[in-house]
Amino acid sequence: QVQLVESGGGLAQPGGSLRLSCAASGFTLGLYNIGWFRQAPGKEREGVSCANLGERNTFYADSVKGRFTISRDNAKNTMYLQMNSLKPEDTAVYYCAALATVDTSVQQLCVHGNFEKWGQGTVVTVSS
Repeated sequence: QVQLVESGGGLAQPGGSLRLSCAASGFTLGLYNIGWFRQAPGKEREGVSCANLGERNTFYADSVKGRFTISRDNAKNTMYLQMNSLKPEDTAVYYCAALATVDTSVQQLCVHGNFEKWGQGTVVTVSS
C-alpha cells in the first residue's frame, strides 16, 4: 500500500533542533519530488521546503531558510527535514509529500502544493 509516515515531531525549546523523518512504502521515493509542508492552527498551509530528484534543486521558505534542511536516504526510502534554531513560530503540524517528476521548478511545487502523496502529519511544538 502506498504510504508516507512521519515521525520525529514533539516538543523543542527555542533555539533547539528536531529531525523529522518520513518513511515511504509502496513506491520508490527516489523517483519522486519531495516536500515538507506545515500548517498552524487558523493559518494556511505553507510550503516549507521542496526538492527535485537527487536534490539537484531545493527551495526553502524565507521563514526557514538557513535553519532547515531537506534531504533523503534512498536506501532507506525515507526523507528528512532537519530543523535547527527553532522558533515558536515554527509550531505547526508538519506534513511530508511526494510527487512524480514533472517539468516545473521546486519553488512552484512548494507554492502550489500539488503533491499526490501525503503523510498523516506530525506535531512540532516550540515553546519554553
